[in-house]
Amino acid sequence: MSALSGPRAPKSGPGAARPAATMREVAALAGVSIKTVSRVVRGEAGVSPELTTRVTEAAAMLDYRHNLAASTLRGRGQKTAAIGLVLLDVANPFAAAVHRAVEDFAHGRGTLVFAVSSDEDPDRQREVLEALLSRRVDGLVVMPVGTDHRVLLHEQMRGTPVVFVDRAPESAEFDSVTADNREGARRAVEHLAAQGHRRIAYLGDLHTIQTAAHRCAGYVEGLARTGIPLDPSLIHTDLHSPEAAATAAESLLTRPDRPTAVFSAQNLITTALLRTIGKHHLNHDIALVSFDDLPLADLITPPLTAITQDPTRIGHAAAELLFARLDGDTSPPQHRVIPTQLIPRGSGEIPARGPDRR
Repeated sequence: MSALSGPRAPKSGPGAARPAATMREVAALAGVSIKTVSRVVRGEAGVSPELTTRVTEAAAMLDYRHNLAASTLRGRGQKTAAIGLVLLDVANPFAAAVHRAVEDFAHGRGTLVFAVSSDEDPDRQREVLEALLSRRVDGLVVMPVGTDHRVLLHEQMRGTPVVFVDRAPESAEFDSVTADNREGARRAVEHLAAQGHRRIAYLGDLHTIQTAAHRCAGYVEGLARTGIPLDPSLIHTDLHSPEAAATAAESLLTRPDRPTAVFSAQNLITTALLRTIGKHHLNHDIALVSFDDLPLADLITPPLTAITQDPTRIGHAAAELLFARLDGDTSPPQHRVIPTQLIPRGSGEIPARGPDRR
């Protein structure tokens, strides 16, 4: 059977590769020369609309992607010795630490890492993925946006291994590495309750973000385990900007029945909250536990108590899974959960005072 006489049947397993279509195959199906195909995919002028349509349709039928990195492949087989890393924001301290861990692991394998930001935007994620894939990266480590992962699943079926990091897929089709977000949030609430607090507020990111949803669930579970009634007025979610977080913090700290403790479920929210606490001179009155640490957290007054993730371990585990796939591992997808740690420094140990004290 010729290469064009039937569809390629995908192999099973996340590490199995399906041969990518070649320019020669596109040319054969379209009935044109390889040079014509090259001119069309490069967007060069001088090709008739009819031939352009034939080439475009043939490329779509064969699921052909133009290889911008073709010149780098000579002498390397089909490997580019490069992987893609899609982060939410490369400037975020957590993401930066994951980036460094992936890069260090890849360096040991003689592989470059191309890191890009998706900005929590599905459209931008599609754009940066296309840019990375057009350069034929050997694999992808992705902090995914949303729940529609068809593009990534399609690429994995084409032979590009994909590992999710920080957020797990809704289905078990990808390898993934996450922190234990729910357990960490529950521990934060139980820690504050142990200091006598009954009015514990929650500040969190978008409820549509998986990690934020798990942390909110852990907060609710922590209240239930310590016998504290749930007060919806103390819960502020969907705080996806410093301004939104500052507004929520201001409303909490200026109400007559303000909370005596706050669990901040994201490090950038914590920064805005700390500014508001300082503005109202409540540093030693409001107990605070942050999910994720901050740079120089021990120099804050009082030093910041935090539920810390281990981004270095998370990034290392993600890279380890990816390179195992690149080495030919076709076992079922794995999900690794990295434990969190409570670091008491002072802000989370401020005791409840007055009538709130049990």
